Amino acid sequence: MSTLKSCGCSRSAGRTPCRPWNDIPRSSIRSTPPIVGNRLVGVIHAPVQVRPAAADDLVAINGIYNHYVSDSHFTFDLEPVEMDVRREWFGHYASSGRYRLFVAVDEDEVVGYASSSRFRPKPGYETSVETSIYLAPDAIGRGAGSRLYETLFKSLEGEDLHRAYAGIALPNPPSIELHERFGFKRVALYTEQGRKFNRYWDVAWFEKPLGREGGA
Repeated sequence: MSTLKSCGCSRSAGRTPCRPWNDIPRSSIRSTPPIVGNRLVGVIHAPVQVRPAAADDLVAINGIYNHYVSDSHFTFDLEPVEMDVRREWFGHYASSGRYRLFVAVDEDEVVGYASSSRFRPKPGYETSVETSIYLAPDAIGRGAGSRLYETLFKSLEGEDLHRAYAGIALPNPPSIELHERFGFKRVALYTEQGRKFNRYWDVAWFEKPLGREGGA
């Protein structure tokens, strides 16, 4: 399951909850289009740039993800992901088509990533994707999450896609706020769907129209 998050929540009860995204005001965002034809153009959002992920980014991507494996309920992986698994995962993405992977970079450091992945393996699901977004804790509040999703969904315009889905392990108000801002609506709630840190967690599923229905 792909889960979405903005920051690491403490495993201990009674600790301070996740900080909000606090994305910077849109008035401070330069309006450079992220995609011209099929070519990605450098996107500036405060100091953060967004570009397609490369193999050299995988160590940083894996470090960001494994932080949430260890310190949050936002992903149901229970052990850190090894690099050979991450390299195989990277092979599922391309510079065109339905399955994309972008990174947010601040001063040459990868501080987050977002992806669109196969929703289910059966062919009938090919027009649906599952989206996922992860940020390094110190990148929160720089607008990286919004810019990653802006670029990801812009890149999917014109593809043969009908729906995007996101699974959010609850509670996670910042992730819900981000997804609703990008047109996702909650369509399902699975109670106690996953077990981690010796307790069960509910998962809410969110849906976003793509293609003509989504205004692309």
